[in-house]
Amino acid sequence: MPVKCCFYRSPATEALAWSENMDTLLANEAGLDAFRKFLQSEFSEENVEFWLACEDFKKTENVEKIASKAKMIYTEFIEADAPKEINIDFSTRDLISKNIAEPTLKCFDEAQKLIYSLMAKDSYPRFLKSEIYKKLVNSQQVTNHKKWLPFL
Repeated sequence: MPVKCCFYRSPATEALAWSENMDTLLANEAGLDAFRKFLQSEFSEENVEFWLACEDFKKTENVEKIASKAKMIYTEFIEADAPKEINIDFSTRDLISKNIAEPTLKCFDEAQKLIYSLMAKDSYPRFLKSEIYKKLVNSQQVTNHKKWLPFL
């Protein structure tokens, strides 16, 4: 019987791993939380909220729920003057508006790719240079050192 190996990262290593790529950051609960706080400080948290809503939407199996979830995402993020309106081009917004009457699990894919790209090229690099991220990495490194060097 093969032995299952579990990979454990210390909190400091975990926070440093978020700098590997945005997927590593988004897949980690603490990383996602820190990224969200950073985006809130820049008044652009709607981007990650939209991306997460799309990820959840794509997992929807119930046909009735597809339509209601799609409408909620459209109302919250896509339509003109939506409370958390995301910044996407007219043609993408127009295509979603036309397809929302009979939504599929792929109806937000293009917009999600645009927002992911925007975050990856713009917000994510700024996050890695932010005080929020630096404080997390530094505080976790200090905590880690104190475990090994109790006189610190």
